[in-house]
Amino acid sequence: MSTSEWILLVSTFLACSVEGVEALTVILAVGVTRGWRAPMTATIAATLALVALVVVFGPALAKIPIDALRVVVGAVLLVFGMGWLRKAILRASGYKALRDEAAIYQAGVVLALEHAKPSSAPMDWYGFTLVFKAVFLEGLEVAFIVLTFGTSAHNVPLAAFGAVLALALVAIVGAVVHQPLSRVPENTMKFAVGLMLSAFGIFWSVEGAGAVWPGADLSILGILAFLTAMSLGMVGVLRRIHRREIASQA
Repeated sequence: MSTSEWILLVSTFLACSVEGVEALTVILAVGVTRGWRAPMTATIAATLALVALVVVFGPALAKIPIDALRVVVGAVLLVFGMGWLRKAILRASGYKALRDEAAIYQAGVVLALEHAKPSSAPMDWYGFTLVFKAVFLEGLEVAFIVLTFGTSAHNVPLAAFGAVLALALVAIVGAVVHQPLSRVPENTMKFAVGLMLSAFGIFWSVEGAGAVWPGADLSILGILAFLTAMSLGMVGVLRRIHRREIASQA
Protein backbone atom coordinates (compact mmCIF):
# COMPACT_ATOMS: atom_id res chain seq x y z
CA MET A 1 0.00 0.00 0.00
CA SER A 2 1.03 3.62 -0.47
CA THR A 3 2.02 5.91 2.40
CA SER A 4 -1.33 7.71 2.36
CA GLU A 5 -3.20 4.40 2.46
CA TRP A 6 -1.22 3.22 5.48
CA ILE A 7 -1.88 6.51 7.26
CA LEU A 8 -5.58 6.25 6.38
CA LEU A 9 -5.78 2.69 7.74
CA VAL A 10 -3.89 3.41 10.96
CA SER A 11 -5.72 6.66 11.75
CA THR A 12 -9.13 5.08 11.11
CA PHE A 13 -8.19 2.05 13.22
CA LEU A 14 -7.02 4.16 16.18
CA ALA A 15 -9.96 6.58 16.07
CA CYS A 16 -12.53 3.79 15.90
CA SER A 17 -10.74 1.85 18.65
CA VAL A 18 -11.23 4.79 21.01
CA GLU A 19 -14.94 5.00 20.20
CA GLY A 20 -15.27 1.22 20.58
CA VAL A 21 -13.67 1.21 24.04
CA GLU A 22 -16.02 3.95 25.24
CA ALA A 23 -19.12 2.11 23.99
CA LEU A 24 -17.90 -1.22 25.38
CA THR A 25 -17.51 0.26 28.86
CA VAL A 26 -21.24 1.08 28.98
CA ILE A 27 -22.25 -2.29 27.50
CA LEU A 28 -20.22 -4.21 30.09
CA ALA A 29 -21.47 -2.11 33.00
CA VAL A 30 -25.12 -2.72 32.08
CA GLY A 31 -24.61 -6.36 31.11
CA VAL A 32 -22.80 -7.36 34.30
CA THR A 33 -25.30 -5.67 36.62
CA ARG A 34 -28.64 -6.08 34.82
CA GLY A 35 -28.24 -9.03 32.48
CA TRP A 36 -27.14 -9.32 28.86
CA ARG A 37 -30.43 -9.46 26.97
CA ALA A 38 -31.10 -5.69 26.96
CA PRO A 39 -27.54 -4.53 26.12
CA MET A 40 -27.16 -7.10 23.33
CA THR A 41 -30.55 -6.17 21.87
CA ALA A 42 -29.72 -2.45 22.14
CA THR A 43 -26.33 -2.97 20.48
CA ILE A 44 -27.92 -4.78 17.53
CA ALA A 45 -30.69 -2.15 17.24
CA ALA A 46 -28.23 0.75 17.35
CA THR A 47 -26.00 -0.95 14.76
CA LEU A 48 -28.94 -1.47 12.38
CA ALA A 49 -30.00 2.17 12.83
CA LEU A 50 -26.48 3.32 12.00
CA VAL A 51 -26.33 1.10 8.93
CA ALA A 52 -29.63 2.56 7.73
CA LEU A 53 -28.31 6.11 8.18
CA VAL A 54 -25.12 5.34 6.27
CA VAL A 55 -27.05 3.68 3.44
CA VAL A 56 -29.43 6.65 3.15
CA PHE A 57 -27.03 9.57 3.57
CA GLY A 58 -23.64 8.08 2.69
CA PRO A 59 -24.07 8.11 -1.12
CA ALA A 60 -24.91 11.84 -0.99
CA LEU A 61 -21.25 12.58 -0.23
CA ALA A 62 -20.26 11.12 -3.60
CA LYS A 63 -22.32 13.80 -5.38
CA ILE A 64 -20.36 16.69 -3.86
CA PRO A 65 -17.43 18.00 -5.99
CA ILE A 66 -14.26 16.47 -4.59
CA ASP A 67 -12.43 19.80 -4.08
CA ALA A 68 -15.35 21.32 -2.18
CA LEU A 69 -15.69 18.10 -0.18
CA ARG A 70 -12.02 18.15 0.77
CA VAL A 71 -12.21 21.75 1.96
CA VAL A 72 -15.30 21.09 4.08
CA VAL A 73 -14.16 17.72 5.38
CA GLY A 74 -10.66 19.02 5.98
CA ALA A 75 -11.99 21.91 8.04
CA VAL A 76 -14.25 19.60 10.07
CA LEU A 77 -11.45 17.11 10.66
CA LEU A 78 -9.12 19.91 11.70
CA VAL A 79 -11.60 21.16 14.30
CA PHE A 80 -12.35 17.61 15.43
CA GLY A 81 -8.67 16.64 15.57
CA MET A 82 -7.56 19.80 17.35
CA GLY A 83 -10.25 19.18 19.96
CA TRP A 84 -8.89 15.70 20.66
CA LEU A 85 -5.32 16.99 20.57
CA ARG A 86 -6.08 19.83 22.99
CA LYS A 87 -7.56 17.41 25.54
CA ALA A 88 -4.67 14.98 25.09
CA ILE A 89 -2.10 17.75 25.61
CA LEU A 90 -3.89 18.98 28.76
CA ARG A 91 -4.06 15.43 30.13
CA ALA A 92 -0.42 14.68 29.31
CA SER A 93 0.70 17.91 30.97
CA GLY A 94 -1.37 17.32 34.12
CA TYR A 95 -3.94 20.09 33.64
CA LYS A 96 -6.75 17.62 32.96
CA ALA A 97 -7.34 14.27 34.66
CA LEU A 98 -6.69 11.16 32.57
CA ARG A 99 -9.81 9.33 31.44
CA ASP A 100 -10.22 6.26 33.67
CA GLU A 101 -12.30 3.56 31.99
CA ALA A 102 -12.31 1.48 35.21
CA ALA A 103 -13.82 4.39 37.15
CA ILE A 104 -16.36 5.05 34.40
CA TYR A 105 -17.25 1.36 34.43
CA GLN A 106 -17.82 1.42 38.20
CA ALA A 107 -19.95 4.56 37.88
CA GLY A 108 -22.00 2.81 35.22
CA VAL A 109 -22.46 -0.19 37.50
CA VAL A 110 -23.72 2.03 40.33
CA LEU A 111 -26.08 3.88 37.98
CA ALA A 112 -27.44 0.61 36.61
CA LEU A 113 -28.01 -0.83 40.09
CA GLU A 114 -29.93 2.27 41.17
CA HIS A 115 -32.65 1.48 38.62
CA ALA A 116 -33.84 -2.00 39.48
CA LYS A 117 -35.47 -4.00 36.69
CA PRO A 118 -38.98 -5.24 37.54
CA SER A 119 -38.86 -9.03 37.72
CA SER A 120 -41.99 -9.36 35.55
CA ALA A 121 -40.78 -7.04 32.78
CA PRO A 122 -39.97 -8.86 29.50
CA MET A 123 -37.36 -6.26 28.60
CA ASP A 124 -35.12 -4.03 30.68
CA TRP A 125 -35.91 -0.78 28.89
CA TYR A 126 -33.69 1.32 31.11
CA GLY A 127 -30.65 -0.84 30.30
CA PHE A 128 -31.70 -0.93 26.64
CA THR A 129 -31.91 2.87 26.44
CA LEU A 130 -28.60 3.36 28.22
CA VAL A 131 -26.71 1.05 25.87
CA PHE A 132 -28.56 2.15 22.71
CA LYS A 133 -27.63 5.76 23.36
CA ALA A 134 -23.97 4.94 23.99
CA VAL A 135 -23.59 2.63 20.99
CA PHE A 136 -25.52 4.93 18.64
CA LEU A 137 -23.58 8.08 19.58
CA GLU A 138 -20.16 6.39 19.45
CA GLY A 139 -21.23 4.63 16.25
CA LEU A 140 -22.14 7.95 14.66
CA GLU A 141 -18.59 9.11 15.24
CA VAL A 142 -17.25 5.89 13.70
CA ALA A 143 -19.50 6.37 10.65
CA PHE A 144 -18.38 9.99 10.35
CA ILE A 145 -14.73 8.97 10.47
CA VAL A 146 -15.16 6.23 7.87
CA LEU A 147 -17.24 8.29 5.44
CA THR A 148 -15.18 11.47 5.61
CA PHE A 149 -11.79 9.79 5.61
CA GLY A 150 -12.76 7.25 2.98
CA THR A 151 -14.54 9.66 0.64
CA SER A 152 -11.81 12.30 0.73
CA ALA A 153 -9.09 9.69 0.17
CA HIS A 154 -11.14 7.91 -2.52
CA ASN A 155 -10.92 4.69 -0.51
CA VAL A 156 -14.01 4.08 1.61
CA PRO A 157 -13.42 0.28 1.66
CA LEU A 158 -9.99 0.73 3.28
CA ALA A 159 -11.38 3.15 5.88
CA ALA A 160 -14.26 0.76 6.56
CA PHE A 161 -11.79 -2.12 6.92
CA GLY A 162 -9.83 -0.16 9.52
CA ALA A 163 -13.04 0.56 11.46
CA VAL A 164 -14.25 -3.05 11.33
CA LEU A 165 -10.82 -4.31 12.41
CA ALA A 166 -10.76 -1.91 15.36
CA LEU A 167 -14.30 -2.69 16.55
CA ALA A 168 -13.78 -6.43 16.14
CA LEU A 169 -10.60 -6.29 18.21
CA VAL A 170 -12.32 -4.27 20.96
CA ALA A 171 -15.30 -6.66 20.98
CA ILE A 172 -13.07 -9.76 21.19
CA VAL A 173 -11.00 -8.33 24.04
CA GLY A 174 -14.16 -7.24 25.87
CA ALA A 175 -15.75 -10.68 25.46
CA VAL A 176 -12.63 -12.37 26.82
CA VAL A 177 -11.93 -10.18 29.84
CA HIS A 178 -15.49 -8.96 30.66
CA GLN A 179 -13.88 -5.86 32.10
CA PRO A 180 -13.41 -2.29 30.86
CA LEU A 181 -10.29 -1.91 28.77
CA SER A 182 -8.68 0.22 31.45
CA ARG A 183 -5.17 -0.82 30.42
CA VAL A 184 -5.60 0.64 26.96
CA PRO A 185 -3.52 3.85 26.87
CA GLU A 186 -6.50 5.86 25.66
CA ASN A 187 -4.88 9.26 26.08
CA THR A 188 -1.94 8.10 23.96
CA MET A 189 -4.37 6.83 21.33
CA LYS A 190 -6.32 10.10 21.38
CA PHE A 191 -3.06 12.02 21.12
CA ALA A 192 -2.11 10.02 18.02
CA VAL A 193 -5.60 10.25 16.51
CA GLY A 194 -5.75 14.00 17.15
CA LEU A 195 -2.44 14.42 15.33
CA MET A 196 -3.60 12.31 12.39
CA LEU A 197 -6.99 13.99 12.10
CA SER A 198 -5.32 17.41 12.20
CA ALA A 199 -2.73 16.38 9.61
CA PHE A 200 -5.40 15.06 7.25
CA GLY A 201 -7.51 18.17 7.88
CA ILE A 202 -4.67 20.51 6.92
CA PHE A 203 -3.67 18.41 3.91
CA TRP A 204 -7.16 18.07 2.44
CA SER A 205 -8.20 21.68 3.15
CA VAL A 206 -5.17 23.09 1.35
CA GLU A 207 -5.42 20.56 -1.49
CA GLY A 208 -9.14 21.27 -1.91
CA ALA A 209 -8.39 24.99 -2.12
CA GLY A 210 -6.27 24.29 -5.21
CA ALA A 211 -2.74 24.29 -3.78
CA VAL A 212 -0.26 21.55 -4.69
CA TRP A 213 1.69 19.93 -1.88
CA PRO A 214 5.37 19.21 -2.55
CA GLY A 215 5.85 15.46 -2.57
CA ALA A 216 2.09 14.89 -2.96
CA ASP A 217 0.83 12.41 -0.32
CA LEU A 218 4.24 12.27 1.37
CA SER A 219 3.53 15.80 2.61
CA ILE A 220 1.17 14.25 5.15
CA LEU A 221 4.19 12.80 6.96
CA GLY A 222 5.81 16.24 7.06
CA ILE A 223 2.66 17.83 8.47
CA LEU A 224 2.36 15.00 11.01
CA ALA A 225 5.98 15.42 12.11
CA PHE A 226 5.54 19.18 12.52
CA LEU A 227 2.33 18.82 14.55
CA THR A 228 3.92 16.10 16.71
CA ALA A 229 6.96 18.24 17.48
CA MET A 230 4.80 21.27 18.31
CA SER A 231 2.41 19.23 20.48
CA LEU A 232 5.18 17.50 22.44
CA GLY A 233 6.84 20.87 22.94
CA MET A 234 3.58 22.27 24.33
CA VAL A 235 3.26 19.27 26.67
CA GLY A 236 6.76 19.92 27.99
CA VAL A 237 6.15 23.64 28.54
CA LEU A 238 2.74 23.14 30.16
CA ARG A 239 4.05 20.34 32.37
CA ARG A 240 6.80 22.61 33.75
CA ILE A 241 4.32 25.44 34.33
CA HIS A 242 1.92 23.04 36.07
CA ARG A 243 4.66 21.75 38.35
CA ARG A 244 5.67 25.30 39.31
CA GLU A 245 2.02 26.13 40.08
CA ILE A 246 1.73 23.07 42.33
CA ALA A 247 5.03 23.89 44.05
CA SER A 248 3.94 27.50 44.69
CA GLN A 249 0.68 26.29 46.29
CA ALA A 250 2.44 23.81 48.57
